[in-house]
Amino acid sequence: MQEQIYTNYCLLLPTEEILGTIVVKDGIISDIQPGIVSQGKDGEGNYLLPGLIELHTDNLEKCISPRPGVRWNLDAAAVNHDRDLISSGITTVCDAIALGDVTPREDSLRLRDYASIIEAIAQGQAAARFSADHWLHLRCELGYQHLYDIIEPLAQHPLLALISLMDHTPGQRQFVNIEQYKQYYVGKHGVPVEKMEEFVKMRLDNQRQYAVENRQALVKMTAEKGISLASHDDATVDHVREAIAEGVILAEFPTTIDAAKEAHSNGLLVLMGAPNLVLGGSHSGNVSAMDLVKLDLVDLISSDYAPRSLLQSGFIISQQTHKPLYEAIKLITLNSAKAINLDRQIGSLAVGKKADLITVHDDGIIPRILEVYKQGDRVA
Repeated sequence: MQEQIYTNYCLLLPTEEILGTIVVKDGIISDIQPGIVSQGKDGEGNYLLPGLIELHTDNLEKCISPRPGVRWNLDAAAVNHDRDLISSGITTVCDAIALGDVTPREDSLRLRDYASIIEAIAQGQAAARFSADHWLHLRCELGYQHLYDIIEPLAQHPLLALISLMDHTPGQRQFVNIEQYKQYYVGKHGVPVEKMEEFVKMRLDNQRQYAVENRQALVKMTAEKGISLASHDDATVDHVREAIAEGVILAEFPTTIDAAKEAHSNGLLVLMGAPNLVLGGSHSGNVSAMDLVKLDLVDLISSDYAPRSLLQSGFIISQQTHKPLYEAIKLITLNSAKAINLDRQIGSLAVGKKADLITVHDDGIIPRILEVYKQGDRVA
């Protein structure tokens, strides 16, 4: 049996931090002990923690289309995306694939290329082309006419871990402020300024025509097939109560304190964005993630569009709330594993779990990843 010993590390265990030693055999954690031994890799007092787990990242879209109108080869983009994640300490990821676009662009990834993107992920995973483990998170834009026709055949996909219900209609949820909505879609999605009023009207019309029917169909499908369901950008108590009635288990990026309180008090897992924490607030003018963290309303953190923000967010939470670091790290490891039913395999330093590990040096300014291991093999 292949054995690896890591000693003189600050081990972030589920309930404590210890200076100790961890033993890995054949890719599995076989022993954890306090104290330092005279053999193995000397961590010089740096942190050793479980690999990070990401439930919602749009990073793949940026790798496929780094600039408007540019399209990278899908297989290469998927590998580049994987390297971005691994170098950020993320060893398990739910790739967020948006289905049904919110823009009028004919070359939209979300309309034209979603099937090819999913296939590139599945093939890369099957061929061991990736260093991280990749799962699928299908993001469903409810105002898109053909949404159900797209997603119904994907409901049995072996990598499917999560479906989320999204409604990016202007004037509600994430974009209560119409002017911020316009600025965002001109800047990110390239909607021409002169076509913005027409675009807003189209989005409002589509929501009125299709959102309710699509939502009802997806709720029924996920219940029948036992697929985990998330709501997205809940802004009001009524939004949350609707989600609870539909069997939602996870509230992604609630935009107000009231919505977050309602979700958390009713047992929904509340997920907020690491960029919000790193930047000190929401780019859309919504609730501060740190405000919710300080109210103990946050269960999970996602890197969203910036993979390297995930690890930093855990350290920021510990610094600003004075929570022990091992508690803050659960929001990006163990809690995320539990949300997708993988906590028996990953998410914490525990005997019998996969040796998905990262080592980190913290100089008090920015935590820096030193090494990343996937089942005991160094991958970064």
